[in-house]
Amino acid sequence: MLETSVRLLRLLAVLQQRREWAGAELAERLEVSARTVRNDVDRLRRLGYRIESATGPGGGYRLGPGNALPPLLLDDDEAVAVAVGLRAAAAGSVAGIEDASLRALSKLERTLPGRLRPRVDALRSATVSAAGGGPTVDLDTLTRIASAAHAHERLRFTYAAHDGQDSERDVEPHTLVYTGRRWYLLAWDTDRDDWRTFRADRIRPHPPGSHAPRFVPREPPGGDAAAHVLRGVTAAPFRYRARIRFAAPAAVIAERITPTSGRLTDLGAEGCELATGSDSLHDLAIYLSKFDVPFTVLDPPQLREFLHDLARRYLGA
Repeated sequence: MLETSVRLLRLLAVLQQRREWAGAELAERLEVSARTVRNDVDRLRRLGYRIESATGPGGGYRLGPGNALPPLLLDDDEAVAVAVGLRAAAAGSVAGIEDASLRALSKLERTLPGRLRPRVDALRSATVSAAGGGPTVDLDTLTRIASAAHAHERLRFTYAAHDGQDSERDVEPHTLVYTGRRWYLLAWDTDRDDWRTFRADRIRPHPPGSHAPRFVPREPPGGDAAAHVLRGVTAAPFRYRARIRFAAPAAVIAERITPTSGRLTDLGAEGCELATGSDSLHDLAIYLSKFDVPFTVLDPPQLREFLHDLARRYLGA
């Protein structure tokens, strides 16, 4: 019985490694006969695992989704990755997922082998998230958007704009993009006949219809959904749009900014230029002081005047 149990666990682990296996490959990998593979597959099915099979020369076995949630087999690196990811999710930007993440993390940590616990504990004690501060998104909203995008179904929702005005939208959802601070949806707006980026925390999806119209996915602008969203986010309508030239290589400045901080342009020997913005000149001044690199304010003039006044106050101190 023990030998059979070990063999079943090995078979399950192998099935999880790739999408499909031929019966002969499984038999060779597990060093058993093809008949034993068939019998073990039947045993796993009785335990609740949905294992699909096809006969013939091109046939094989594939682990499919089941009605129940059977246990997963994870290797060492996968187990550590899941534990760290669950802890990040518990303090993340998706509302309503915190308790579920902590429950799942508790279950996982109780079953972790002793050799892995020091790795998880070390990562937990030595790291802290600085990505917080953004608005949270309702889990049901995020799931609804993701499901529509995955199924290529049109999505209708009420959207709250920056000024608080609501508008009704009918879109072809393409991709959800997480910047470390906010969730964004890139979608084709059917009424405006163009691509639009929406903040997920401002989306209120309408109840799903029984026959939501389907669509053929379009190629995102530039072929890269995330890059397009980030370009739009960094070009947000700030009160003050700033262009800063740093006397440092672009690689140096790139290490000190986040993807949503602004758009960085490499100027070669002249350094680099950062296009950024803020609703506050004071916040821009504080932000620039953190680089500890000589810089020149190209725009706006108000920022140059603010820095002059600030410098005079500092000299007087």
